Amino acid sequence: MRKFTTLTGIAAPLPMINIDTDMLVPKQFLTTITRSGLGKALFFEMRYDDNGAERPDFVLNKREYRDAQILIAGDNFGCGSSREHAPWALQDFGIRAIIAPSFADIFNGNCFKNGMLPIVLPQEQIDVLMKDAQGDNTRVFTIDLPNQKIVRANGESFSFEINPTTKHQLVEGLDEIGQTLQRDGEIAGFEQRQGQSQPWLWDAPAL
Repeated sequence: MRKFTTLTGIAAPLPMINIDTDMLVPKQFLTTITRSGLGKALFFEMRYDDNGAERPDFVLNKREYRDAQILIAGDNFGCGSSREHAPWALQDFGIRAIIAPSFADIFNGNCFKNGMLPIVLPQEQIDVLMKDAQGDNTRVFTIDLPNQKIVRANGESFSFEINPTTKHQLVEGLDEIGQTLQRDGEIAGFEQRQGQSQPWLWDAPAL
């Protein structure tokens, strides 16, 4: 999994609440089991008209936000079904961090599992960052995960909270398998001891 330490990038403003996973990636794109290629499906019904042409008024279709890596959004982001394709689509588009007042629990967990950073801030700070993202010279933020802060274009910063274990996972680029492999020596030691004390567990014939 890609490490997440410090990210400096364009923030796109999307001042909407209750953005659900069907809005993020509609059901017709759920047949794939690969993580690549879903960027085009992100916000599909909002980004494209019935003929497949881009809607020029949608934020991610605007020239200044096409390379956005940060998304500023409203309350309850990622609600709805638990589809993991939603963070896949965001990530494939280029979004690596989302800042909102709150996230749906399953979506929040899926972000961390895929190396993305969901950041919760109070609404008053979201309002400030939303206004920054809408400006010409203030839309680039720096997210410093080791120091847990978001730095605005004017140098002011907002601090955010994150679970220490999850922070370690992101900074080191460890998915769940990677975290398990970090304890490979302990696992091997346990297996050796168990093989000596309970050999019947290891000698049982295969079914």
